[in-house]
Amino acid sequence: MCGIIGIVGNKPVAERLIESLKRLEYRGYDSAGIAGVVGGKVERRRAKGKIKALEAVVAEDPLVAQTGIGHTRWATHGAPNVQNAHPHTAGRVTLVHNGIIENFAELKAELAAAGRTFSSDTDTEVIAHLIDAELATGLAPLDAFKATLDRLTGAYALAVLIEGEANLVLGARRGSPLVVGEGQGEMFLGSDALAVGPFTNRVVYLDEGDYVALDHDSYRIFDASGVAVTRPVRVVPTSAVMLEKGNYRHFMEKEIHDQPEGCQRTISAYVDTLTSRASVPGDIDFSKLDRIQIVACGTSFIAGMVGKYLIEQLADLPVDVEIASEFRYRTPALRSGSLVVAMSQSGETADTLAALRYCKAKGMKSAVVVNAQESTMAREVDVVWPIHCGPEIGVASTKAFTAQVSVMIALAIAAAKARGTIDAAEEQRLVKVLLEAPRLIAEAIGLEDAIKEIAADVAKARDVLYLGRGPMSALALEGALKLKEISYIHAEGYAAGELKHGPIALVDDQTPIVILAPHDSYFEKSASNMSEVMARGGQVIFITDTEGVKHAPAGAKVVVTAPASDPLVSTLVMSAPIQLLAYHVAVVKGADVDQPRNLAKSVTVE
Repeated sequence: MCGIIGIVGNKPVAERLIESLKRLEYRGYDSAGIAGVVGGKVERRRAKGKIKALEAVVAEDPLVAQTGIGHTRWATHGAPNVQNAHPHTAGRVTLVHNGIIENFAELKAELAAAGRTFSSDTDTEVIAHLIDAELATGLAPLDAFKATLDRLTGAYALAVLIEGEANLVLGARRGSPLVVGEGQGEMFLGSDALAVGPFTNRVVYLDEGDYVALDHDSYRIFDASGVAVTRPVRVVPTSAVMLEKGNYRHFMEKEIHDQPEGCQRTISAYVDTLTSRASVPGDIDFSKLDRIQIVACGTSFIAGMVGKYLIEQLADLPVDVEIASEFRYRTPALRSGSLVVAMSQSGETADTLAALRYCKAKGMKSAVVVNAQESTMAREVDVVWPIHCGPEIGVASTKAFTAQVSVMIALAIAAAKARGTIDAAEEQRLVKVLLEAPRLIAEAIGLEDAIKEIAADVAKARDVLYLGRGPMSALALEGALKLKEISYIHAEGYAAGELKHGPIALVDDQTPIVILAPHDSYFEKSASNMSEVMARGGQVIFITDTEGVKHAPAGAKVVVTAPASDPLVSTLVMSAPIQLLAYHVAVVKGADVDQPRNLAKSVTVE
C-alpha cells in the first residue's frame, strides 16, 4: 500500500511530486523519495522517515526536472533506510515499485552471475537491473519493459524513468492498483486517483496486467499479452477523491479488489522477506504460553477460528475462540499463563473491549489484532498486531478479514518455530508460501465474471447453505455471513461433517449449496458430502481448485476453479470467490451494498 506518483510535465515537478506523496501519507510509510530527468540524466533525492525529511533534502539540493516519479515506501525487503528507499537505479533505469516480487532471489542470483552489483536489499532493484539488461541488448524502452514484466512473478505497480528519455514514464500493474491521469500538455501516473487528484480529475484505471507508456500529450495502454487497448476515462469529482471508489460501483467491490495489495502489506510487516523468517512484533514468548484465548465478534471471530486451526496444527498450542458478547457474561476459567488476543477492525467493538478488559483483570498478557492503531484496544493492550490494510469503508468486512487471517498465519508460523514444532527449513518454506498469497488472491479475484453468472441464480433463492471442512468450515460461516449482511438472503454455514446431523433436512432442489473444497486432506470427505447433497436434489456450487475438479463427483450445477494453493493460505485464496458471490447477489437484488440495513461499521454499544 505504498504511494506512487509519476509526472510527464510541462513545468517543474519536484514540488508537485512531494505534494502528491503527502496526499498518500494515510497509507503509512517509512521512507520517501523522488527522481527526475535533469539534462538527459536521472537524479534522485531520498530520505528515511517522513516526507518533511525528504523536503529538507530537496531544499538543500533542488531537483530541477519536468519529468519525474515519487514514492512513499513501506519496508518489505530490507530495512527502512536511505539505501533501500525508492526510487532505485540500475544503469539507465530508475523506478519505484509497490508489491513483492516472489522470484527476486533467483533473478538476483542470475544478474549477479552476469556481473551486476546491487546497492540495496530490495526486490525492486532487481527489476531496474532486468530492464537495464534488456536495454543493453538493443531493445527499445517499451520492449525492454515488456520483456522484464514477462519474467516477474508476484505483485507490482511500477513507474519507470529511462535515462535519455525525458518525455517518457512507463507504468505497469499486477495485483497492485495504478491509474493514469489526463492533463493538458501533461500526463500523470499514480497508485490511485488521490495521487493524481491535485492535477486532474480525469482518470483511467489500468486493468490487471496492463502496462502503459506516457508522454506529454498522450498515453498508450497494452494488456498483459502486449495488445494495445483502450480503457474508459472516468471523471472523479474533487469532493469525492479522498473517498473515491475508483473504477468500482461500491466501496465493497473496491475493497475486494484491494486485497492482493492489502495482504501484501500485512504480510510484509510480519515476515522478513530476505531470510524467509516470521518476524512478529512485540515480546510475546510463545514457548511459555499455556494457551491462547481469542475474543472477537462477527467476521473477526471467524478470522480467529481460522487462526485456531493453524496455530493448533502448526504450533501444538491450545487456542480457544469465543464470541466476545457471550464470553464477557459467563465466568470463563482463565489462567495468567495464557494470552488473550482481541480481534477487531476498529479496535472499539464494545463487547470485545469488555472481554479484553476482563482477561486483563485476571492477569493475562494481552494483544490485539487491529486496523485502527490509535483505538482504545490498541492503547490498552501489551502488544499491538496491526493488520495494515488501510481504511475499509464498506460495512461488510472484506480486506480486513483477509488481513486478519494473514496475521494469524504469520503468528502460527512464529509460534511453531518458537515452540520447536517446526525447524528453520520448514519456517522458510511456510513463509515463502505466505508470500505467494497476494498473487493467488489476485488470480482468484479474476474469477469475477464467472461468479457474476452464478449470482443471478443465487439471488432468486430464499435460503443458501455453505459447507466446508477444517479451515473451510470457518470460511463457510464467513460466506454465509457476507450473503446475509448485504443481500438479506437467509444463509447458514456449517462444518460439512455436521450435514447428516440436521442441516441435510433443508436440502431441496430450490436451495443452493455452496461447498468449499480445495484439494487438501479433507477433500475426500467434502466430496462425499457433495454426493449426499446432490442425491437429494441440492443445487451444488462447488468451489475447488484444478486438482479438485479432477476428483470431484459429477453433477454439480456449477464448478468454480480457484487457483491451487498450499493449505496454509487456502482460506485467503478461497475468500475472494465467496465475497464476490455475496457482492454480486446483492447487486442483482438492488441492495445497498456499502451500507446494508440495520448494520454499522463499528459496533460501539452492546
